[in-house]
Amino acid sequence: MNVPIIDNDLKAVLSNQKLGVLATTGEIYPYTSLVGFAVSEDLKNIIFATIKDTRKYQNCKKHPNVSVLVNSAANSKDDFKDATAVTALGESEDLIGEERKKYKSIYLGKFPFLEDFIENPNCVLVSINVERYIVVTRFQEVKEIKVG
Repeated sequence: MNVPIIDNDLKAVLSNQKLGVLATTGEIYPYTSLVGFAVSEDLKNIIFATIKDTRKYQNCKKHPNVSVLVNSAANSKDDFKDATAVTALGESEDLIGEERKKYKSIYLGKFPFLEDFIENPNCVLVSINVERYIVVTRFQEVKEIKVG
């Protein structure tokens, strides 16, 4: 039985923010990239678009276990008590066929100005199939939410 994820802090951050930091495994060191992301309604998939010859994409192909950090910080002192940080842990995979169509519409719903970018033949839509979220509020309160 699939139970929907009900966590207001998690949903607020993922729906209100447009950018996240993708962490991949590089040759020697972890590698991070800023990505525009969208999330499926059930919060099980985080989607981003990239060009195939980027380092982040090549890292995803070699080592599909990735994480994404998204936060609500506004770069103010109040962030220490008010900001929420979400880390999504999961496995990346290319979206093709009907799955690509489905998630393309979700992605373009958030980023309609990126349609030409998405249509580039060298662009790939990647889904992170989220296994768990770690939600940190008030700088120290930690919740772990398993997906699925």
